[in-house]
Amino acid sequence: MANLKEVRIRITSVGSTQQITKAMKLVSATKLRRAQNAITQMRPYAQKLNGLLANLADSIDVDSLKVYFDKREVKNVLIVPITSDRGLCGSFNANVIKLAGRVIAEKYEGKNISILPIGKKGSEFFGKTKYTVINDSRDAFLTLNAETGFSIGERILAEFKAGKYDAVELVYNQFKNAATQILTNDQFLPIDKSTFGGAGDAKNDYIFEPSKGEILEDLVPRILKTHVYRCLLDSLASEHGARMISMDKATDNAGELIKALKLEYNRARQAAITTEISEIVGGAAALSSN
Repeated sequence: MANLKEVRIRITSVGSTQQITKAMKLVSATKLRRAQNAITQMRPYAQKLNGLLANLADSIDVDSLKVYFDKREVKNVLIVPITSDRGLCGSFNANVIKLAGRVIAEKYEGKNISILPIGKKGSEFFGKTKYTVINDSRDAFLTLNAETGFSIGERILAEFKAGKYDAVELVYNQFKNAATQILTNDQFLPIDKSTFGGAGDAKNDYIFEPSKGEILEDLVPRILKTHVYRCLLDSLASEHGARMISMDKATDNAGELIKALKLEYNRARQAAITTEISEIVGGAAALSSN
């Protein structure tokens, strides 16, 4: 059995850790509220645009936009895994990395794979792999706003349009609530109507003013860039939710460990007192016999 000093030191150490995890839980809860507000306000707008794109998909006849819809022989693939910059959020990052690996193995085995990681954890992992890693956007979450999300989307669209990639896949956590994140893989390009939620939407007959081509030239890229930004907001809210739950569990576990250590401490103290009493009684008996 450990001596009393060792147990006291462990109790103090675990208590300090518990205070840290509790503080981290509160910080994550505060950040989660802001991130949740951002994604809940953004989602209806993004979903409406996605439905609009799905409605227009079959009628787009603008040559400069057809490239986003036309499927071609897949040789070069861009995978965009969206992870966090920091850890201590359970399996949040590991799940994204595993799904990205599964997408590559199941859909693009033998193809030329490039990785555009968003978030430092994904960048650190894929930097050790055989794939070509593009780290330009790894720090996107440091200054995440619409401009940041749109610039990433603009880059992806430009490189796909130029023929650098034949397919683009997004891998991220979709935010449902603080306790639930839905691991998601979207085929971003070429455009798949099912990705943009238009499979069940009613067809609408739109009137274009001033002209269909002019409007679509601006609208379609905007919808795609909005989709990228929405995925970033989803991932950010999911990260804070995962970290809050993880730190809550860590705080509870620390509390259970402190209880066990205090029980061990009391047993060790009781054993020490019993030993001391036995020694005193034995000493007194020895003196009385003399």
